[in-house]
Amino acid sequence: MIIKCELELNQQKEIFEFNKIAKQANGAVLAKMGNAVVIAAVASEFDNPVSEDFTPLTVQYIEKTYASAKLPGGFIKREGKPSDFETLTSRVIDRSLRPLFPKGFVYPTTITVMVVSADKNVDLQILALNAANAALYTSNLPIKKSVCGVRVGKIDNKLVINPTKEDLENSTLDLYIAGSKDELLMIEMKTISSLNDSKHFTNEMEEEALIEAIAFAQEALKKSNIAYEINFEKACKIKANVELVEFAIEKEVIDYVRDNFANDIQDAIKKLAKSERAVELKELAKSIVKNDYCTTNEFEFKTIFEAVNIVKKELVRAMIVNEKIRADGRRLKDVRPISIETNILPSAHSSCLFTRGETQALVVGTIAGAKDGQMYEILTDKSTSMENLMVHYNFPGFSVGEAKPIFNVGRRELGHGNLAKKALESTINKNFKDTFRIVSEILESNGSSSMATVCGGSLALKAANIPVSDLVAGVAMGMVVEGDKYSVLTDIMGLEDHDGDMDFKVAGTSKGITALQMDIKLGGIELNVLKEALLQAQEGRLHILNIMEEASLDIVSSPALPKIEEFEVDSSKMMVIIGKGGATIKEIIEKYSVNIDLDRDNGIVKVSGDNSSKIAEASDFIKDLVNNSTAYKAPAKIDFEKLYSVDEIVSGKVERIVDFGAFILLSKGGEGLLHISKISKQRVEKVSDILSVGQEIDVKVLKIQKDKIELGLN
Repeated sequence: MIIKCELELNQQKEIFEFNKIAKQANGAVLAKMGNAVVIAAVASEFDNPVSEDFTPLTVQYIEKTYASAKLPGGFIKREGKPSDFETLTSRVIDRSLRPLFPKGFVYPTTITVMVVSADKNVDLQILALNAANAALYTSNLPIKKSVCGVRVGKIDNKLVINPTKEDLENSTLDLYIAGSKDELLMIEMKTISSLNDSKHFTNEMEEEALIEAIAFAQEALKKSNIAYEINFEKACKIKANVELVEFAIEKEVIDYVRDNFANDIQDAIKKLAKSERAVELKELAKSIVKNDYCTTNEFEFKTIFEAVNIVKKELVRAMIVNEKIRADGRRLKDVRPISIETNILPSAHSSCLFTRGETQALVVGTIAGAKDGQMYEILTDKSTSMENLMVHYNFPGFSVGEAKPIFNVGRRELGHGNLAKKALESTINKNFKDTFRIVSEILESNGSSSMATVCGGSLALKAANIPVSDLVAGVAMGMVVEGDKYSVLTDIMGLEDHDGDMDFKVAGTSKGITALQMDIKLGGIELNVLKEALLQAQEGRLHILNIMEEASLDIVSSPALPKIEEFEVDSSKMMVIIGKGGATIKEIIEKYSVNIDLDRDNGIVKVSGDNSSKIAEASDFIKDLVNNSTAYKAPAKIDFEKLYSVDEIVSGKVERIVDFGAFILLSKGGEGLLHISKISKQRVEKVSDILSVGQEIDVKVLKIQKDKIELGLN
């Protein structure tokens, strides 16, 4: 029997239909919101457990292009490699739902979410997580807790729950939180810059304001999850009797290692280098397994090594919580030593070698034209979009001493690059229209290479003379909780990330936070504790920023940095610069060995190249060409309201064809725009495929605005 649940939650209507599709999966749902429809299915192999102590969970979020009534782009007309958005959304769902799986659940499991109908007004990341949760909650897996996601915006200084895509364009905040009715599990946040000419436009959030926004989201999460658990109960399958495998070794082995070798383990974990620490522990386990007690009881190396690691974790946590000292001797708030070198690569536009402790990132910046960005498709948009800030993060095996080749970019690399991009993008003036690519090569890693990427990336922007409001620093924070005691750690290393209870990364300027990512391993976290952690992160961030500010004073521009001259001309004379069929602009580019970018709307000409004198000569040539030209003059302003009326059919002649339409010289006088979208009911790729200059046509007056007139093809 089909079970249908209709819910009104957080300003949106959600419909979940169970027992309708994918009945052979362990759990499945057809979820709807607006015109968006997704299929979520959970499949688990209870008869095929893995031998290791981990949950083999795979999450896939897949967008089908037919969901938006279009074909896949490119030569092959079939969905293939997932887009960055699909990969990042898969990570969001994974990080939100993985904490629900009980320890000892070692059965291969997939959670698949497919978008089969799209709606540009629906937040697909929220619908996807909520659908995956519904399928998992009602499945026969041993999970009985609901998790969902909400997004929070800040519009006109007011917090808004689940803003639409259009609302987000006017928001200064994009906060995505996943959690149960009682616990926060995952947080992602970034600020959104304002479009203005003032020096400061970044819209950083202060810690108090961010806590307020998180509390606001937490209330919405509680309301939704209570409603889900009540309404989904009737669709729940009987839970399977699944064995939760225990991998714990015998207590007497742990006691033996703890009682006899605690001091040796303590010495090993105090080794400063990550690789040395791992080697010391392994060598210690090898020596222990050879003694009489172990040989008599026939203990294997694997068992002893696991016992050593268990005791190591106990000692590390006890040192932090009780003694307030960390494995490398630092106090809780100490940041490891930092060194910074800028523009060390003479042939790159900008570069920064950022080293913090045993984490090192070589971050390199490249400037390109506005049209050189990364083109990508959004499921709900018919046209392609352009990404003009790219942050690419690479993590080779040698950075952690592993002998493995470099393969394709993985989910982790995409996630870290995306976090760094979120941290940096709001500090770049929106009036900067060119493309900037940041590549972070991680050369060493022992704790938060993503935050090293943020620091190095900010200095790479500065070194390339990109207009930014402030420098951005990032710091990775951790927490260890034992009973009613807890300690917050600043600038965590890999050991503390592995053995700790929480990992959160905070990036921002001296004025506030620009991006945050948090994964909570605890059952939950109180907001007052989170506030304490954020304030401690602020101290660490300001410390790093001071070092970065000093380093920025020593920046010497790279000799490879492109030289640019920008000036304004009469926008009506842009065609003079372009020439017939682009002949004039091509001739200038070839003669002076420069690049030329034109902003036709604002009359801005940008000339760039490697030779300053050639740039100056090209700029002077263009200015003379424009000033002495009579080839085209802007038509005198005409009162269209006196000459024409809406819906009137008028004859005209195609005068100019541009990318977005054609300008029509009208029989009664004046010139009107025939936009590309008004030429045909079918999508038009190129105006020149339909119209040609000089062609006489009849047009319909659609709209009159003072000195402007909009036309449609009759």
